[in-house]
Amino acid sequence: MAKSDPIERSLDRLGELRHADAPETVTQEVREFLRNRSNLVVAKAAKVARELQIRALVPDMVAAFNKLMADPPRLDKRCAATTEIVSALFELNYDDPAPYLAGLKHVQMEASFGPPVDEAAKLRAVSAQGLVRTRRPDALTEVMQLLVDPEPAARIGAVRALAVNGGEAGILLLRLKVLTGDAEPAVLGECFAGLLEASSAKSVPFVAKYIDSEDGDVAQAAMLALGESRLPVAYEVLREKWSRTVGMPGKKILLAAIAASKLDAAIAFLTSLIETESIPTATAAVEALSIYNRNERVRKSVNDAVAARGNETLVANFKRDFA
Repeated sequence: MAKSDPIERSLDRLGELRHADAPETVTQEVREFLRNRSNLVVAKAAKVARELQIRALVPDMVAAFNKLMADPPRLDKRCAATTEIVSALFELNYDDPAPYLAGLKHVQMEASFGPPVDEAAKLRAVSAQGLVRTRRPDALTEVMQLLVDPEPAARIGAVRALAVNGGEAGILLLRLKVLTGDAEPAVLGECFAGLLEASSAKSVPFVAKYIDSEDGDVAQAAMLALGESRLPVAYEVLREKWSRTVGMPGKKILLAAIAASKLDAAIAFLTSLIETESIPTATAAVEALSIYNRNERVRKSVNDAVAARGNETLVANFKRDFA
């Protein structure tokens, strides 16, 4: 695209406005860009409005959304603008359900190198999160349907919506989703994480059942969700799992989950493995702890443990992972 192209000039100017100092001027310019004929320009204008939290532009974004939804395949390729607009409305706490409901129901099949691709999955996902935060009485009923959407991204959006704003009904729906399964492990992982965040006390035992799943991907998703919850009781579940885990692939996943908890007890446990376990296990523990490579306290503890072993392979892996 040539630099003289008006679309590129508009995109460049929007990039400059993100760092401008005159709020009123910024608002007016972004408002004009929301009326642009290019969906790419409208998309970036909505993104700037979201990043700068310009609530005065909400009516303009709603108007732009309605205009694009009159003929989305022609006016908004890949749902670029409508998705950014709904994301901005959601983050700016817009509570009219109309745009969210429209986005939730939108499917946009577009040509690709293979079969046609549904480009509206992310739009449906964000719309689900926006809709459940409104006061629409049937919001959960509408969002629930996305749990069986053909696109994983849309299903994940529904899971997040139900976890954050679905209340007790949302928690039950997420449990049902886990019990009925999903072809995409990431969807179940999002269910596990959502349950642990929404109802930790009741959900740890439920999620813990899946760390021994015969499906390795499901077991991994459950372990990582438990670790990332940063709950001491979840860490204890992972420690118990460690005591009966033998294969190195399973150990590496488990060590990563334990490290993700970011609990002092977890860090101390992983450091002790470096000091006492076999070199392959110690190496895996160093790799798991590498997420703390900018934490001087942890870095020193790991360095001391590695130095005490005096193993060249372990030292080399420490230098690589903590570079």
